[in-house]
Amino acid sequence: MENCIFCKILNKEIPSKFVYEDDICFAINDINPKAKKHILVIPKVHVESLNEVNDFELIKKMFEAVKKINKQENITHFKTLINTGAKAGQEVMHLHIHILSD
Repeated sequence: MENCIFCKILNKEIPSKFVYEDDICFAINDINPKAKKHILVIPKVHVESLNEVNDFELIKKMFEAVKKINKQENITHFKTLINTGAKAGQEVMHLHIHILSD
């Protein structure tokens, strides 16, 4: 997607340090954190929101990544969040999972 900030980060057009990466997704620290640890898990394929997901294997793989990231970052208590649509707080129209932990 041409103007998607997450696609630009993935394509190295915008510098960002990946916390995690595999063949399905990558993770970065949120630039506007809402908790002490606030990590975004983002699929490499551009899917606008949860409403557009047709392959639920993608969601499974993203949550497997959440588990790996939490282990890597020593996060044991956390909240996950997926905002779907602007009225629900989705600011970037590219599916992503928030991991929030204090």
